[in-house]
Amino acid sequence: MTTTTPDRSDAAGACCASLDAASLSRADAAATAQLFKALADPHRVQIVNLLATSPDPVCVCEFTEPLGLSQPTVSHHLKKLVQAGLLKREQRGTWAYYSLNRDTLGGLAAALDLQGAIP
Repeated sequence: MTTTTPDRSDAAGACCASLDAASLSRADAAATAQLFKALADPHRVQIVNLLATSPDPVCVCEFTEPLGLSQPTVSHHLKKLVQAGLLKREQRGTWAYYSLNRDTLGGLAAALDLQGAIP
């Protein structure tokens, strides 16, 4: 009795999707991971959301009430977001004002572009 082994190359071609689509380089993937790391805290996501809905830069003092956090804790979160490049900081006298870094957010959105990936 003779047995035949199925040709694995044909089976693989029939069952696996091609990875021809453009992908992130390792450096871009590492940079994107750092952005996600900065956004891994719910308060930081809220900060980004609050800034996204504000037409003007927002003073650090304006975040304490909506977030329910002390000013030093808010400053800590803002610092992490600035270091990640997600926010811009502008000093106006004693107060610091924050706005979204739209270039960085655009890059993050491009990295997550799933257009055509979900049928």
